[in-house]
Amino acid sequence: MDRTKIEDNANGGLIEKLSSKKRLILTIVASLFVGVANGLFGGGGGMLVIPIFSILCGLEEKIAHSSAILTILPLSLVSGIIYAYNGNFQTPQGYFVGAGVILGGLIGTFLMKKFSNNLLRIIFYTLMIIAGVTMLASKL
Repeated sequence: MDRTKIEDNANGGLIEKLSSKKRLILTIVASLFVGVANGLFGGGGGMLVIPIFSILCGLEEKIAHSSAILTILPLSLVSGIIYAYNGNFQTPQGYFVGAGVILGGLIGTFLMKKFSNNLLRIIFYTLMIIAGVTMLASKL
């Protein structure tokens, strides 16, 4: 694990105080939770795995985001195949949304190169908060 930027993380130093064995166990447990959440909700695992990479593994923000995409891609493909096999895929809506997600992903990848790690962190956590508040508000 690359710890070059771990001191930049806003976790109050609690994670750094853990032994490497405890950090590994915490990383495995958190990763299992991400897999369950991704399978249960059909996505979102990438958003959950970014804090694992940045906080627990100490990766800088851009590397954490890139690693999250590469990590969650196979899981998303497997989950998608299982959902489609069970008849839980709507066409043509699924294709339209999929095309938009692919195009947006390409645009986002190029934009990420232009952002600093701090700006990327601020944007990511702001979007997470907005998404959470919006989802809660729509259900209340």
